[in-house]
Amino acid sequence: MGYLIAVTGKGGVGKTTISSLLIKQLIANGMEPVLAIDADPNSCLDAALGVKAESTVGSAREEVRQEVQGGMSAGISKQELLQLKIAESLVEARGFDLIAMGRPEGAGCYCYANNVLKSVITEISNEYPYVVLDNEAGLENLSRRIVQEVNMLVLISDPSNSGMETLKRLYTLSCEMNIKYDQLLLVINRIRNGKMPEKIEEVRAFTKADHVLGLPDDGEIAAFAENNRSIFELQDDNEVLKKINDIIKSKLKK
Repeated sequence: MGYLIAVTGKGGVGKTTISSLLIKQLIANGMEPVLAIDADPNSCLDAALGVKAESTVGSAREEVRQEVQGGMSAGISKQELLQLKIAESLVEARGFDLIAMGRPEGAGCYCYANNVLKSVITEISNEYPYVVLDNEAGLENLSRRIVQEVNMLVLISDPSNSGMETLKRLYTLSCEMNIKYDQLLLVINRIRNGKMPEKIEEVRAFTKADHVLGLPDDGEIAAFAENNRSIFELQDDNEVLKKINDIIKSKLKK
């Protein structure tokens, strides 16, 4: 598997935006192709990247269920058919490809689709030097073992006191689930007046984080997200983008 970056945090802190910025700057630094995995049913990573995921793992699962029940899958196993449809749902773009989890459709749980997604991700990710996984709020996708080990775990929070406590809870949960990672990056998003939260050093010590990154509150990026504009339209002199780029160049680029 390529270098895997898993991005998570509580809802509304900018996970998808930061995931898209990471993808943009990986490509800008020649670290491509990137596999983008949208594992949040409520996310819109495709829109942030300027593409459209017409099919998802959720819709593929439902198509397979209907075809199997209708007797239209003769000569191919259910797992092979689901793997094929998931592969067909891959969105190909310049510098990156994207696969989306989507929402479950029809009756049943995600367990079977999760297992197949895990095997497909393991297989196709070998073709990519970098993989960015945009998770659901919390650590749900990691807890379902879609991926068991990551190279960089990115925990994102706003600068509020409750946000600092959330980072500590996420770290504790990752320890309880025995999530393995090489590096832990804490991202404090939407900082105002250039001031990091007073509790950040306490949180850094508690989590034993390898890196802490503070990102300013940025109206331009907020407008991009609100209007579903592709992050690739963002100019290189944007302050948030430059800080993301510094992390990539100093911590990831060989």
